[in-house]
Amino acid sequence: MRHDARIYVAGHGGLVGSAIVRQLRAAGYHRLLLRTHAELDLTDAAATADFFAREKPEYVFLAAARVGGILANQQYPADFIRDNLLIQTHVIHEAWRAGVQRLLFLGSSCIYPRLAPQPMKETDLLSGPLEATNRPYALAKIAGIEMCWSHNRQHGTRFLAAMPTNLYGIGDNYDLDTSHVIPALLRKFHEARGRGAPQVTVWGSGTPRREFMYSDDMAAACLFLMKLPEARFLSLLGSDEAATGRFEPPLINIGVGHDLSIRELAQTIQQVVGYQGDVVYDTSRPDGTPRKLMDVSRLQALGFTASVPLEQGLRRALASADFARAVARAA
Repeated sequence: MRHDARIYVAGHGGLVGSAIVRQLRAAGYHRLLLRTHAELDLTDAAATADFFAREKPEYVFLAAARVGGILANQQYPADFIRDNLLIQTHVIHEAWRAGVQRLLFLGSSCIYPRLAPQPMKETDLLSGPLEATNRPYALAKIAGIEMCWSHNRQHGTRFLAAMPTNLYGIGDNYDLDTSHVIPALLRKFHEARGRGAPQVTVWGSGTPRREFMYSDDMAAACLFLMKLPEARFLSLLGSDEAATGRFEPPLINIGVGHDLSIRELAQTIQQVVGYQGDVVYDTSRPDGTPRKLMDVSRLQALGFTASVPLEQGLRRALASADFARAVARAA
């Protein structure tokens, strides 16, 4: 990937996209095509087509998505499946029409079955029922993988889907109604410490196990994949199952390869924040999938391993301007 290549990062303002932009700039890439949602609505087919025809990106990181935690997924299931299907349909189609050399489609570990074997391999895709609380989002992302696969088979494109594990870091969403578990707990413990509250309530039993990756580690993995030599990149694009008889989607997991319980996570965040009160668990709230650990052996075999430990990443997030702004708005 040449340093003067035109690179479009869709969703550059979010947790994933902003981390990818930081990694690209740090690596010397300077012709970045960045558009806010106000400047380019990717759910608008005509606007997306016009952008690709005019700007002609050579590489695309498709990080734009409608995302949220359990509460948001339960409240807005129709919005999640509609918006994500529209975004990825328009971007993938126009990337093919524009002759994009490589596209990386970002999804989520929730594409795998609720009770998938642990750790989850790429070939576990479509092997069982999904977690009900985020099924609309997961189905949209699964459709995105199939879009990449289908374009590769029909049009000879080089579109790869990468599924990161649970992410946190700079640029996270700290809205308690729509955030994921780490930003929600960081804010809860921080505010409880400031108020001198005697206890913090954590949703669920605390027993589910989750894997967490610092967002800049994930972005470094994305850049690593997009810069792979041609033969190694092509080896990740799967095969035509009708011809080979093998289920090999153009899919690779991105993660750290180890997990911890939500209870252990809460204890770690409590320590990082410096909260001295009690932690209680509201078992009337849903736990979600019992365990979600990614098998990252393929990524590691290529030569990439995450480098930021959880506690270090949490301290970076806690010290970020995004966190400070979220706390100030809530005050």
